[in-house]
Amino acid sequence: MTRFVLRRVGLAVLTVWGVATLVFLMTKLIPGDAARVAAGRTATAEQIEAARQRLGLDRPMVEQYLHYLGGLLHGDLGWSASTKQPVAVDLQVAFPVTLQLVLVAMVFTVVVAIPLGTFAALRHGSAADAATRLVAILGGGVPVFWLALVLQWLFAVRLGWTPISGANGYGLDPPVVTGATLVDSLLAGSPQMFADSAAHLVLPALALSAPFLAVVVRNVRSTMLGVLGTDYASFAVAKGVTTWRLVVRHALPAAASSTLTILGMQLGFMLGAALLVEAVFAMPGLGTYLYTAILNQDTFAVLGGVLVTGAVFVLAGLVVDLIQMAIDPRVRSSHLAHA
Repeated sequence: MTRFVLRRVGLAVLTVWGVATLVFLMTKLIPGDAARVAAGRTATAEQIEAARQRLGLDRPMVEQYLHYLGGLLHGDLGWSASTKQPVAVDLQVAFPVTLQLVLVAMVFTVVVAIPLGTFAALRHGSAADAATRLVAILGGGVPVFWLALVLQWLFAVRLGWTPISGANGYGLDPPVVTGATLVDSLLAGSPQMFADSAAHLVLPALALSAPFLAVVVRNVRSTMLGVLGTDYASFAVAKGVTTWRLVVRHALPAAASSTLTILGMQLGFMLGAALLVEAVFAMPGLGTYLYTAILNQDTFAVLGGVLVTGAVFVLAGLVVDLIQMAIDPRVRSSHLAHA
């Protein structure tokens, strides 16, 4: 067990290092001059050269790379040319907003997908099963940004049920503690702020979860059918075990392991898709920060944002593996057999 954990942690560290290296090399291929961006549009040639030296862009590429890796070991992600402050400080503000959106979308996915997948499996071959699968397929094929615009137009503009954009209403910003508005509203003890923060999250979370919801519904349905179709399940039903108990005691735990794996992979993809959702709803998260950094050719901001996204993706995979080992004896015995 210990050897497996150490091996997975080592692999995670190597993966993050690979992501950092790849992103660093890609930023060198972006057209434009980061020193000119840092110095400002009206900067003179001398000011641009001074900015180049300050950012270390006048050094050989290998030296820049080693300096960047050394900074990472000390938590230094560089200096943003756009905001004129450390990238780490910018990400402390932007990342909690995106993480909150992704987690709320994942909760919505689980709450909706598991009952739908179970319902479809129990009604296998019926019109209800076909309708559920059709809705899942349509949801998985709808572009996230288009769905976000439709939801915004329908529920915010036409019906007026939800706020149209932003993270909070005017005068309802909670004191910043974690950067996640829902958590900060609870810490502030303000039901009004919490309700306002939740209202601003409803539509973005719905739009972000739709394509991922379809995947989880299909997975839960197929896993349920596999368990309910076994000889053991048929024997249990013949002995008088109710279908509900069979689902709760056997089918759902079997579906939990594969669903957990899918959710772990979806976390990283959701972070990427959040860029589009945040742009539509004008949310000040990581997606908006990265989009602005790319437009401004802000090299270190792009590096920091993508690196954090990659690190979260790798960390999610590690956590999922460890949880699966803890809850599923089959996975645990399989890993230990190859250790």
